[in-house]
Amino acid sequence: MAQQIPSITRRFVAEFIGTFGLLFAGAGAIMIDEISGGATTNVGIGLVFGLTVAAMIFATGHISGAHINPAVTIGFALARHFPWKLVPLYWGAQLLGATAACLVLRGLFGNVADMGATLPGADEWVVVSFEALLTFFLMFVIMAMATDVRAVGAAAALAIGGTVGLASIFGGEISGASMNPARSFGPALVSGSWTAHWAYWTGPIAGAAVAAFTYAWLRESNAMPPSEEQ
Repeated sequence: MAQQIPSITRRFVAEFIGTFGLLFAGAGAIMIDEISGGATTNVGIGLVFGLTVAAMIFATGHISGAHINPAVTIGFALARHFPWKLVPLYWGAQLLGATAACLVLRGLFGNVADMGATLPGADEWVVVSFEALLTFFLMFVIMAMATDVRAVGAAAALAIGGTVGLASIFGGEISGASMNPARSFGPALVSGSWTAHWAYWTGPIAGAAVAAFTYAWLRESNAMPPSEEQ
């Protein structure tokens, strides 16, 4: 019996929920850290982002692919693993989910810590380069987990979530380690904190695009003849 493909509406809702969850937990952790006087810590915030991504992949990956990130959606489309006609739909769901989560957080806590906005801790060009590099490695892992049958599918959520968590801990003080335009857009819109916002679109999209092409090339060039695949 052929597997039924989820409807466009179900994919939209899954992407909305996944991105909502990411921002509600991740941006919420930054806000609670501010409210509590630093009790959550940078490491704790990174773990929240990573674990939330892993949870959302487990929950929605079989429905929408759990992109929950416009840069990932573009990367998949450029690598021909996702139809271009669905890119606007996914972007809309992701941006709406991120914004809705931040509106809920503002209703709960007020405009604390700029709603967890990603703000530059260095020169803007350093930030855009840093975001591009972080997103390159994230997308590289995602491509391996999502598109290569030789990768262990059950480990995808943990591998991708672990990458997000490590990058957040490592890069949070420099750029906020967004790697995700929706993750930056929601807090910026709700708090009005637009400082260097262009970097949080340009860097992640560029990094994801290069990573998608790089992994596709590596997989193609490393493909072994059937007689050698033992």
